[in-house]
Amino acid sequence: MPTPANGMYTNKTVTETSCHERQEERKRRRTESIASMDEKALVIDLPVETPGGASAPAGLEDEADQGLVTECDFCQRRRDEINWLREENMALKLELGQTKMDERSLKDDDVRVKYYTGLPDAEVFMALLATLLPFMTQSSRMLSPFQMLMLTLMRLRLNLPIQHLAYIFSVDRTTISRIFNHMIGVLDSTITKLIHWPTRDALHTTMPHQFVVAFGDRVAVILDCFEIFIEKPSNITAQAFSLHKHYTTMKYLIGITPNGNISFISKGWEGRVSDKHVTENCGILEKLLPRDVVLAVLGFDIEESVGLMCAEVKIPAFTRGHFQLEARDVENTRKIAHLRTHVERVIGTVRNKYTFLSAKVPISIVLPREGEEKTFLDKIVSVCCTLTTMSRSVVQS
Repeated sequence: MPTPANGMYTNKTVTETSCHERQEERKRRRTESIASMDEKALVIDLPVETPGGASAPAGLEDEADQGLVTECDFCQRRRDEINWLREENMALKLELGQTKMDERSLKDDDVRVKYYTGLPDAEVFMALLATLLPFMTQSSRMLSPFQMLMLTLMRLRLNLPIQHLAYIFSVDRTTISRIFNHMIGVLDSTITKLIHWPTRDALHTTMPHQFVVAFGDRVAVILDCFEIFIEKPSNITAQAFSLHKHYTTMKYLIGITPNGNISFISKGWEGRVSDKHVTENCGILEKLLPRDVVLAVLGFDIEESVGLMCAEVKIPAFTRGHFQLEARDVENTRKIAHLRTHVERVIGTVRNKYTFLSAKVPISIVLPREGEEKTFLDKIVSVCCTLTTMSRSVVQS
Protein backbone atom coordinates (compact mmCIF):
# COMPACT_ATOMS: atom_id res chain seq x y z
CA MET A 1 0.00 0.00 0.00
CA PRO A 2 1.43 3.37 -1.01
CA THR A 3 2.48 5.83 1.61
CA PRO A 4 1.61 9.60 1.71
CA ALA A 5 5.02 10.23 0.34
CA ASN A 6 4.09 8.09 -2.59
CA GLY A 7 3.78 10.18 -5.70
CA MET A 8 0.39 8.77 -6.65
CA TYR A 9 -1.36 9.84 -3.42
CA THR A 10 0.34 13.24 -3.39
CA ASN A 11 -0.69 14.05 -6.98
CA LYS A 12 -4.36 13.21 -6.27
CA THR A 13 -4.46 15.60 -3.30
CA VAL A 14 -2.81 18.39 -5.29
CA THR A 15 -5.23 17.91 -8.17
CA GLU A 16 -8.29 18.18 -5.94
CA THR A 17 -6.84 21.25 -4.28
CA SER A 18 -6.13 22.90 -7.64
CA CYS A 19 -9.67 22.29 -8.87
CA HIS A 20 -11.09 23.81 -5.75
CA GLU A 21 -8.88 26.85 -6.07
CA ARG A 22 -9.85 27.31 -9.72
CA GLN A 23 -13.54 27.17 -8.82
CA GLU A 24 -13.05 29.76 -6.12
CA GLU A 25 -11.11 31.95 -8.50
CA ARG A 26 -13.91 31.80 -11.08
CA LYS A 27 -16.48 32.73 -8.42
CA ARG A 28 -14.33 35.63 -7.31
CA ARG A 29 -13.94 36.89 -10.87
CA ARG A 30 -17.71 36.64 -11.52
CA THR A 31 -18.41 38.57 -8.35
CA GLU A 32 -15.93 41.27 -9.32
CA SER A 33 -17.36 41.44 -12.82
CA ILE A 34 -20.92 41.89 -11.54
CA ALA A 35 -19.79 44.51 -9.06
CA SER A 36 -17.90 46.31 -11.81
CA MET A 37 -21.03 46.37 -14.04
CA ASP A 38 -23.17 47.72 -11.19
CA GLU A 39 -20.59 50.39 -10.52
CA LYS A 40 -20.57 51.48 -14.16
CA ALA A 41 -24.36 51.70 -14.14
CA LEU A 42 -24.23 53.96 -11.13
CA VAL A 43 -21.65 56.17 -12.78
CA ILE A 44 -24.20 57.20 -15.44
CA ASP A 45 -26.48 58.96 -12.96
CA LEU A 46 -24.17 59.76 -10.00
CA PRO A 47 -21.07 61.88 -9.81
CA VAL A 48 -17.88 59.87 -9.44
CA GLU A 49 -16.48 60.74 -6.03
CA THR A 50 -14.73 58.87 -3.25
CA PRO A 51 -16.24 58.85 0.25
CA GLY A 52 -13.77 61.53 1.32
CA GLY A 53 -14.69 63.84 -1.49
CA ALA A 54 -11.56 63.11 -3.50
CA SER A 55 -11.72 62.39 -7.17
CA ALA A 56 -11.94 58.83 -8.37
CA PRO A 57 -9.05 57.26 -10.23
CA ALA A 58 -8.54 58.47 -13.79
CA GLY A 59 -9.55 55.16 -15.36
CA LEU A 60 -12.86 55.07 -13.53
CA GLU A 61 -13.63 58.68 -14.55
CA ASP A 62 -13.00 57.86 -18.20
CA GLU A 63 -15.36 54.91 -18.06
CA ALA A 64 -18.04 57.09 -16.38
CA ASP A 65 -17.64 59.85 -18.99
CA GLN A 66 -17.87 57.33 -21.79
CA GLY A 67 -21.08 55.86 -20.35
CA LEU A 68 -22.54 59.32 -19.83
CA VAL A 69 -21.75 60.40 -23.39
CA THR A 70 -23.27 57.23 -24.79
CA GLU A 71 -26.46 57.73 -22.81
CA CYS A 72 -26.75 61.42 -23.80
CA ASP A 73 -26.31 60.58 -27.47
CA PHE A 74 -29.12 58.05 -27.21
CA CYS A 75 -31.42 60.52 -25.46
CA GLN A 76 -30.68 63.20 -28.05
CA ARG A 77 -31.45 60.86 -30.92
CA ARG A 78 -34.68 59.86 -29.21
CA ARG A 79 -35.68 63.48 -28.68
CA ASP A 80 -34.88 64.33 -32.31
CA GLU A 81 -37.03 61.47 -33.52
CA ILE A 82 -39.93 62.51 -31.25
CA ASN A 83 -39.69 66.11 -32.49
CA TRP A 84 -39.63 64.94 -36.11
CA LEU A 85 -42.71 62.76 -35.58
CA ARG A 86 -44.48 65.64 -33.87
CA GLU A 87 -43.73 68.00 -36.78
CA GLU A 88 -44.84 65.41 -39.30
CA ASN A 89 -48.07 64.88 -37.37
CA MET A 90 -48.78 68.62 -37.35
CA ALA A 91 -48.06 68.87 -41.07
CA LEU A 92 -50.42 66.00 -41.84
CA LYS A 93 -53.15 67.54 -39.70
CA LEU A 94 -52.70 70.85 -41.52
CA GLU A 95 -52.87 69.14 -44.89
CA LEU A 96 -55.98 67.23 -43.84
CA GLY A 97 -57.59 70.42 -42.54
CA GLN A 98 -57.03 72.15 -45.86
CA THR A 99 -58.93 69.44 -47.71
CA LYS A 100 -61.63 68.89 -45.08
CA MET A 101 -64.41 71.39 -44.58
CA ASP A 102 -64.47 71.82 -40.81
CA GLU A 103 -63.89 74.50 -38.20
CA ARG A 104 -60.11 74.22 -38.34
CA SER A 105 -59.93 74.57 -42.11
CA LEU A 106 -61.71 77.94 -42.15
CA LYS A 107 -60.65 79.39 -38.82
CA ASP A 108 -59.33 82.94 -39.29
CA ASP A 109 -59.37 82.46 -43.08
CA ASP A 110 -61.72 85.20 -44.25
CA VAL A 111 -60.74 84.78 -47.90
CA ARG A 112 -61.89 81.16 -48.00
CA VAL A 113 -65.02 81.95 -46.01
CA LYS A 114 -65.98 84.67 -48.47
CA TYR A 115 -65.30 82.41 -51.45
CA TYR A 116 -67.27 79.41 -50.18
CA THR A 117 -70.14 81.17 -48.38
CA GLY A 118 -70.42 84.74 -49.68
CA LEU A 119 -70.26 86.05 -46.11
CA PRO A 120 -67.71 88.78 -45.40
CA ASP A 121 -65.60 86.91 -42.81
CA ALA A 122 -65.35 83.94 -40.45
CA GLU A 123 -66.74 85.95 -37.53
CA VAL A 124 -70.04 86.53 -39.34
CA PHE A 125 -70.20 82.86 -40.30
CA MET A 126 -69.70 81.70 -36.70
CA ALA A 127 -72.29 84.21 -35.47
CA LEU A 128 -74.76 82.85 -38.03
CA LEU A 129 -74.01 79.29 -36.92
CA ALA A 130 -74.58 80.20 -33.27
CA THR A 131 -77.95 81.71 -34.21
CA LEU A 132 -79.04 78.58 -36.07
CA LEU A 133 -77.83 75.92 -33.61
CA PRO A 134 -80.98 75.90 -31.42
CA PHE A 135 -83.12 75.27 -34.52
CA MET A 136 -80.99 72.61 -36.19
CA THR A 137 -83.07 69.70 -34.93
CA GLN A 138 -81.96 67.32 -37.66
CA SER A 139 -78.63 65.83 -36.65
CA SER A 140 -76.15 63.91 -38.78
CA ARG A 141 -73.77 61.29 -37.49
CA MET A 142 -71.40 62.03 -40.36
CA LEU A 143 -71.44 65.84 -40.44
CA SER A 144 -71.19 68.51 -37.75
CA PRO A 145 -73.53 71.55 -37.60
CA PHE A 146 -70.64 73.58 -38.99
CA GLN A 147 -70.42 71.33 -42.04
CA MET A 148 -74.21 71.26 -42.48
CA LEU A 149 -74.31 75.05 -42.74
CA MET A 150 -71.17 75.10 -44.85
CA LEU A 151 -72.47 72.72 -47.52
CA THR A 152 -75.76 74.67 -47.71
CA LEU A 153 -74.00 77.97 -48.32
CA MET A 154 -71.57 76.34 -50.75
CA ARG A 155 -74.47 75.07 -52.85
CA LEU A 156 -76.11 78.51 -52.89
CA ARG A 157 -72.85 80.35 -53.45
CA LEU A 158 -71.21 78.15 -56.11
CA ASN A 159 -74.23 76.20 -57.39
CA LEU A 160 -72.35 72.96 -56.76
CA PRO A 161 -74.21 69.78 -57.72
CA ILE A 162 -75.43 67.49 -54.95
CA GLN A 163 -73.04 64.73 -56.05
CA HIS A 164 -70.07 67.11 -55.96
CA LEU A 165 -70.87 68.06 -52.37
CA ALA A 166 -71.25 64.38 -51.52
CA TYR A 167 -67.68 63.80 -52.67
CA ILE A 168 -66.36 66.81 -50.76
CA PHE A 169 -67.97 65.83 -47.46
CA SER A 170 -67.57 62.05 -47.97
CA VAL A 171 -71.26 61.19 -47.57
CA ASP A 172 -73.92 59.92 -49.96
CA ARG A 173 -75.97 62.28 -52.10
CA THR A 174 -79.23 61.54 -50.26
CA THR A 175 -77.64 62.82 -47.04
CA ILE A 176 -76.55 66.03 -48.77
CA SER A 177 -80.00 66.55 -50.29
CA ARG A 178 -81.76 65.95 -46.97
CA ILE A 179 -79.45 68.31 -45.06
CA PHE A 180 -79.76 71.03 -47.73
CA ASN A 181 -83.56 70.93 -47.61
CA HIS A 182 -83.52 71.01 -43.82
CA MET A 183 -81.07 73.90 -43.59
CA ILE A 184 -82.95 76.04 -46.12
CA GLY A 185 -86.04 75.65 -43.96
CA VAL A 186 -84.08 76.63 -40.84
CA LEU A 187 -82.51 79.65 -42.53
CA ASP A 188 -85.84 80.82 -43.94
CA SER A 189 -87.59 80.62 -40.57
CA THR A 190 -84.84 82.47 -38.70
CA ILE A 191 -82.62 84.92 -40.56
CA THR A 192 -85.13 86.15 -43.18
CA LYS A 193 -86.64 88.26 -40.41
CA LEU A 194 -83.71 90.60 -41.07
CA ILE A 195 -85.53 91.71 -44.23
CA HIS A 196 -88.04 94.16 -42.76
CA TRP A 197 -89.66 97.43 -43.64
CA PRO A 198 -87.90 100.26 -41.74
CA THR A 199 -89.67 102.98 -39.83
CA ARG A 200 -89.78 106.48 -41.25
CA ASP A 201 -87.35 107.72 -38.58
CA ALA A 202 -84.90 104.97 -39.52
CA LEU A 203 -85.19 105.95 -43.19
CA HIS A 204 -84.53 109.60 -42.41
CA THR A 205 -81.53 108.76 -40.24
CA THR A 206 -79.86 106.57 -42.88
CA MET A 207 -80.85 108.57 -45.98
CA PRO A 208 -77.80 109.08 -48.26
CA HIS A 209 -77.04 112.68 -49.17
CA GLN A 210 -77.65 112.15 -52.89
CA PHE A 211 -81.26 111.15 -52.19
CA VAL A 212 -81.77 114.13 -49.89
CA VAL A 213 -80.57 116.47 -52.64
CA ALA A 214 -82.87 114.91 -55.25
CA PHE A 215 -86.07 114.18 -53.29
CA GLY A 216 -85.58 115.38 -49.74
CA ASP A 217 -86.02 112.65 -47.16
CA ARG A 218 -89.21 111.16 -48.62
CA VAL A 219 -87.89 108.16 -50.62
CA ALA A 220 -89.13 105.00 -48.92
CA VAL A 221 -88.29 102.27 -51.43
CA ILE A 222 -86.80 101.58 -54.84
CA LEU A 223 -88.60 98.84 -56.76
CA ASP A 224 -87.62 96.43 -59.48
CA CYS A 225 -88.31 92.85 -60.55
CA PHE A 226 -85.89 90.07 -61.45
CA GLU A 227 -86.50 86.68 -62.98
CA ILE A 228 -85.03 83.25 -62.35
CA PHE A 229 -84.83 80.63 -65.08
CA ILE A 230 -86.28 77.24 -64.31
CA GLU A 231 -86.22 73.96 -66.18
CA LYS A 232 -88.82 73.70 -68.89
CA PRO A 233 -91.73 71.56 -67.68
CA SER A 234 -92.07 68.22 -69.44
CA ASN A 235 -95.88 68.23 -69.53
CA ILE A 236 -98.28 70.69 -71.08
CA THR A 237 -100.12 71.46 -67.83
CA ALA A 238 -96.96 72.56 -66.07
CA GLN A 239 -96.14 74.84 -69.02
CA ALA A 240 -98.50 77.45 -67.63
CA PHE A 241 -95.29 79.19 -66.58
CA SER A 242 -94.31 81.90 -69.02
CA LEU A 243 -91.58 81.48 -71.57
CA HIS A 244 -89.19 84.40 -71.48
CA LYS A 245 -86.48 84.28 -74.13
CA HIS A 246 -87.36 80.62 -74.67
CA TYR A 247 -86.90 79.82 -70.99
CA THR A 248 -89.46 79.33 -68.24
CA THR A 249 -89.07 81.96 -65.53
CA MET A 250 -90.28 82.97 -62.10
CA LYS A 251 -90.53 86.68 -61.25
CA TYR A 252 -89.75 88.30 -57.89
CA LEU A 253 -90.35 91.88 -56.80
CA ILE A 254 -87.57 93.34 -54.70
CA GLY A 255 -87.52 96.59 -52.79
CA ILE A 256 -84.49 98.31 -51.29
CA THR A 257 -84.09 101.31 -49.03
CA PRO A 258 -82.11 104.35 -50.18
CA ASN A 259 -79.06 103.12 -48.21
CA GLY A 260 -79.06 99.83 -50.15
CA ASN A 261 -80.63 97.39 -47.67
CA ILE A 262 -83.21 94.95 -48.97
CA SER A 263 -86.50 95.80 -47.26
CA PHE A 264 -88.93 93.61 -49.23
CA ILE A 265 -88.91 90.45 -51.32
CA SER A 266 -92.10 89.00 -52.77
CA LYS A 267 -93.05 85.41 -53.39
CA GLY A 268 -92.48 84.05 -56.87
CA TRP A 269 -94.86 84.85 -59.70
CA GLU A 270 -95.08 83.41 -63.20
CA GLY A 271 -92.76 85.33 -65.47
CA ARG A 272 -95.57 86.42 -67.79
CA VAL A 273 -97.30 88.37 -64.99
CA SER A 274 -96.80 92.13 -65.33
CA ASP A 275 -94.74 94.15 -62.86
CA LYS A 276 -97.84 96.19 -62.08
CA HIS A 277 -99.84 93.11 -61.14
CA VAL A 278 -97.07 91.80 -58.92
CA THR A 279 -96.71 95.16 -57.15
CA GLU A 280 -100.44 95.53 -56.52
CA ASN A 281 -100.87 91.98 -55.19
CA CYS A 282 -97.69 91.17 -53.25
CA GLY A 283 -98.48 93.31 -50.18
CA ILE A 284 -95.86 96.02 -50.53
CA LEU A 285 -98.31 98.89 -51.08
CA GLU A 286 -99.79 98.35 -47.62
CA LYS A 287 -96.44 99.28 -46.12
CA LEU A 288 -96.38 102.78 -47.65
CA LEU A 289 -97.09 105.87 -45.55
CA PRO A 290 -98.54 109.19 -46.72
CA ARG A 291 -96.03 111.36 -48.62
CA ASP A 292 -93.67 108.43 -49.21
CA VAL A 293 -91.87 108.43 -52.54
CA VAL A 294 -91.40 105.24 -54.55
CA LEU A 295 -88.78 105.02 -57.31
CA ALA A 296 -89.50 102.61 -60.17
CA VAL A 297 -89.04 102.07 -63.91
CA LEU A 298 -91.39 102.44 -66.87
CA GLY A 299 -92.85 98.95 -66.53
CA PHE A 300 -94.30 99.87 -63.15
CA ASP A 301 -97.50 101.61 -64.14
CA ILE A 302 -98.52 101.97 -60.51
CA GLU A 303 -99.21 105.70 -60.09
CA GLU A 304 -102.88 105.14 -59.34
CA SER A 305 -102.42 102.29 -56.84
CA VAL A 306 -99.61 104.13 -55.05
CA GLY A 307 -101.74 107.29 -55.01
CA LEU A 308 -104.46 105.41 -53.16
CA MET A 309 -101.97 105.09 -50.29
CA CYS A 310 -101.40 108.89 -50.37
CA ALA A 311 -97.89 108.23 -51.62
CA GLU A 312 -96.11 109.21 -54.82
CA VAL A 313 -94.24 107.21 -57.43
CA LYS A 314 -91.34 108.62 -59.45
CA ILE A 315 -90.91 106.97 -62.85
CA PRO A 316 -88.61 108.19 -65.64
CA ALA A 317 -90.64 110.24 -68.12
CA PHE A 318 -91.10 109.21 -71.73
CA THR A 319 -92.09 111.24 -74.77
CA ARG A 320 -95.77 110.18 -74.93
CA GLY A 321 -95.88 110.98 -78.67
CA HIS A 322 -93.72 114.09 -78.45
CA PHE A 323 -90.42 114.35 -80.26
CA GLN A 324 -88.48 115.12 -77.10
CA LEU A 325 -88.86 115.65 -73.40
CA GLU A 326 -89.13 118.99 -71.77
CA ALA A 327 -86.05 120.27 -69.95
CA ARG A 328 -87.67 119.71 -66.53
CA ASP A 329 -88.60 116.11 -67.42
CA VAL A 330 -85.08 115.44 -68.67
CA GLU A 331 -83.59 116.54 -65.35
CA ASN A 332 -86.06 114.52 -63.28
CA THR A 333 -85.55 111.47 -65.48
CA ARG A 334 -81.80 111.75 -65.06
CA LYS A 335 -82.09 111.88 -61.25
CA ILE A 336 -84.50 108.96 -61.09
CA ALA A 337 -82.49 106.82 -63.49
CA HIS A 338 -79.28 107.50 -61.58
CA LEU A 339 -80.68 106.66 -58.15
CA ARG A 340 -82.75 103.66 -59.14
CA THR A 341 -79.66 101.94 -60.53
CA HIS A 342 -78.89 101.06 -56.91
CA VAL A 343 -81.60 98.41 -56.95
CA GLU A 344 -80.10 96.95 -60.14
CA ARG A 345 -76.74 96.77 -58.39
CA VAL A 346 -78.30 95.00 -55.41
CA ILE A 347 -79.99 92.48 -57.71
CA GLY A 348 -76.69 91.93 -59.50
CA THR A 349 -74.94 91.43 -56.16
CA VAL A 350 -77.45 88.81 -55.05
CA ARG A 351 -77.14 86.93 -58.35
CA ASN A 352 -73.35 87.09 -58.48
CA LYS A 353 -72.85 86.26 -54.83
CA TYR A 354 -75.22 83.27 -54.88
CA THR A 355 -74.97 81.81 -58.36
CA PHE A 356 -77.67 79.23 -57.62
CA LEU A 357 -80.09 82.00 -58.68
CA SER A 358 -78.28 82.67 -61.95
CA ALA A 359 -78.62 79.15 -63.34
CA LYS A 360 -81.74 77.24 -64.31
CA VAL A 361 -83.23 75.73 -61.18
CA PRO A 362 -85.08 72.39 -61.03
CA ILE A 363 -88.81 72.55 -61.68
CA SER A 364 -89.39 70.47 -58.54
CA ILE A 365 -88.44 73.34 -56.22
CA VAL A 366 -90.92 75.69 -57.90
CA LEU A 367 -93.98 73.54 -57.34
CA PRO A 368 -95.83 74.26 -54.08
CA ARG A 369 -95.51 71.73 -51.26
CA GLU A 370 -98.46 70.51 -49.30
CA GLY A 371 -99.10 72.50 -46.14
CA GLU A 372 -96.60 75.27 -47.03
CA GLU A 373 -97.35 78.77 -48.23
CA LYS A 374 -93.91 79.33 -49.77
CA THR A 375 -92.30 77.21 -52.44
CA PHE A 376 -88.80 75.91 -51.87
CA LEU A 377 -87.51 78.43 -54.45
CA ASP A 378 -89.24 81.25 -52.55
CA LYS A 379 -87.34 80.20 -49.43
CA ILE A 380 -84.03 80.06 -51.31
CA VAL A 381 -84.55 83.55 -52.78
CA SER A 382 -85.40 84.99 -49.37
CA VAL A 383 -82.37 83.31 -47.78
CA CYS A 384 -79.99 84.55 -50.49
CA CYS A 385 -81.32 88.11 -50.18
CA THR A 386 -80.92 87.98 -46.40
CA LEU A 387 -77.37 86.63 -46.63
CA THR A 388 -76.54 89.48 -49.01
CA THR A 389 -77.67 92.04 -46.43
CA MET A 390 -75.03 90.66 -44.06
CA SER A 391 -72.34 92.18 -46.27
CA ARG A 392 -71.52 95.80 -46.89
CA SER A 393 -74.15 97.82 -48.78
CA VAL A 394 -73.53 98.70 -52.42
CA VAL A 395 -74.77 102.27 -51.79
CA GLN A 396 -72.31 104.77 -50.39
CA SER A 397 -73.72 107.29 -47.97
